[in-house]
Amino acid sequence: MIVQPHILTKALDAALSTGADFADIFLEDTYSSQLSILNSKPEQAIVGQLYGAGIRLFFGHEIVYVTTNDLSEDGLVKAALNAAKSRGQGDAKKSMPLMQVPFDSIHTYGEKPWEMDRAKKLHWLNSVDQYSRARNSAVTQVEAGLNEKFQKVQIANSRGLMAYDERAYSRIRMESFVEHNGVKESASEDEGHMGTSEIYDQIDLRSLAEMAVDRAMMLTKADYAPAGEMPVVIDNAFGGVIFHEACGHGLETTSVAKDASVFCGKLGQKIAHESVTAIDDGTIENGWGSLNLDDEGNKTKKTTLIENGVLKSYIVDEMGARQTGYEATGSGRRQSYKYAPASRMRNTYIAAGKDKFEDMIRDVDYGLYAKKMGGGSVNPGTGDYNFQVGEAYIIRNGRIEEAVKGACLIGRGIDTLGKITKVSDDLKLARGMCGSVSGSIPAAVGQPQILVSSLMVGGRAK
Repeated sequence: MIVQPHILTKALDAALSTGADFADIFLEDTYSSQLSILNSKPEQAIVGQLYGAGIRLFFGHEIVYVTTNDLSEDGLVKAALNAAKSRGQGDAKKSMPLMQVPFDSIHTYGEKPWEMDRAKKLHWLNSVDQYSRARNSAVTQVEAGLNEKFQKVQIANSRGLMAYDERAYSRIRMESFVEHNGVKESASEDEGHMGTSEIYDQIDLRSLAEMAVDRAMMLTKADYAPAGEMPVVIDNAFGGVIFHEACGHGLETTSVAKDASVFCGKLGQKIAHESVTAIDDGTIENGWGSLNLDDEGNKTKKTTLIENGVLKSYIVDEMGARQTGYEATGSGRRQSYKYAPASRMRNTYIAAGKDKFEDMIRDVDYGLYAKKMGGGSVNPGTGDYNFQVGEAYIIRNGRIEEAVKGACLIGRGIDTLGKITKVSDDLKLARGMCGSVSGSIPAAVGQPQILVSSLMVGGRAK
């Protein structure tokens, strides 16, 4: 999918014909595949293609956005004119000559999803089922799925930018269901990257399956968690989902420009404990949330959001830069051409500190070790959150003791940042899908283990 520069220029000029002061075009051709099994039997095999363009116009701080599936010259010009006419009449402008943006890709890909034998993919999924059942006879059901996406994009704007890029994503997810002494539980695990699926020849799928089964079995034997305020040690990797949801969204100019974030006007101020440094990095090689170029054609960056507790930067897209005056950070992202881009996170994490995990545990007389976080809910404006803990243990006298279930963590993002007293040196990232105004996008979360001095734990107190 390559649209010639002269066609893009005509479409951009049409978009500027009624006085818009900026226009861009995002063209997309995406192949997607979803393959799943249930108890070693194929359950779903879906292949799809998404093909179209989104044309965006800026009239000051106002956005006009239209889409079309007709990528011919006539189709793009017609869509651009419709967008321009929707705003009224003004002085026509001309776009600048288009110049290709040079960049070296930070990602490497293997076989395209449509090139790889489906039998090989089913073998990976079936092996997850077999490993799960071999781990414990209490397993009653196994679900496993492989999602693949290969996206080709072309971007052009009225400032003369033109870029082409390819993005590949692959993710295996599995869930095991068990029954022990009449108690039924389930647990899930996943693995994947920004890349193609040959990675699963190197990944230890046995370990992935066994972790899920062991967690499900643990839940069948665990008592319910106590309730109340207590110190909490939150594990690394997906533990970073709390920072992502309760703090990260509040740092996006989607919220900041509307004065709808608790972080508005706090640049240069201390908002977290001095042990906290937070990063939003779009440049990690084959990182789940990485990009060579964002969906506005800007090169991605490694952005320091918080440094030693002090707020240093927001997450800024093109419109956010206009509205706030802050420099764009290569963070304009969207699910597809059907959505206008917005400021979004990429690989967002609390950076590694100097503390040791073992010392954190020893520092707690009585508290909770949240080893595996689950889903939850957040109020983006206030940062108030409530997150389920999928695997948790009581800390007693500086030791990790019995497993508990049914725990949730309740707090407010900006308050929790101030209560982080220790950050370990063991940073890990995890994959997730992030939803916001520009759709659902791949985004990584992460952190080292952190010690929160006091946090409300929801449970069933005895």
